[in-house]
Amino acid sequence: QVQLVESGGGLVQPGGSLRLSCAASGLTSDYVTIGWFRQGPGKEREGVSCINSHDGRIHYARSLKDRFTISRDNAKNTVYLQMNNLKPEDTAVYYCAVSSTWPPPGPYGMDYWGKGTLVTVSS
Repeated sequence: QVQLVESGGGLVQPGGSLRLSCAASGLTSDYVTIGWFRQGPGKEREGVSCINSHDGRIHYARSLKDRFTISRDNAKNTVYLQMNNLKPEDTAVYYCAVSSTWPPPGPYGMDYWGKGTLVTVSS
């Protein structure tokens, strides 16, 4: 059974940084895409960044590429999202998700989801 557990969210001031973690278990090699999505208040869920678990290729939302960095630790079955220079509009629940397809599908194409971790950017 696939389980994805996010952690690392919290309250941060504008300009600050956070690192989110997604601990995965039960994954097989079929799940080639693992990544991060977010859903802000009153907004639709959107893609943030995904990584190809086979070859390490990375996909970013264009507007976030300069501030967010995805990485993985295969030994720990964990994917990270480093978020720098956070802005109030980054406030959202951040979700980890996996898919058996690459390039990454949109939110509706992902196969399994974690429960999310809340990031609040506010002074």
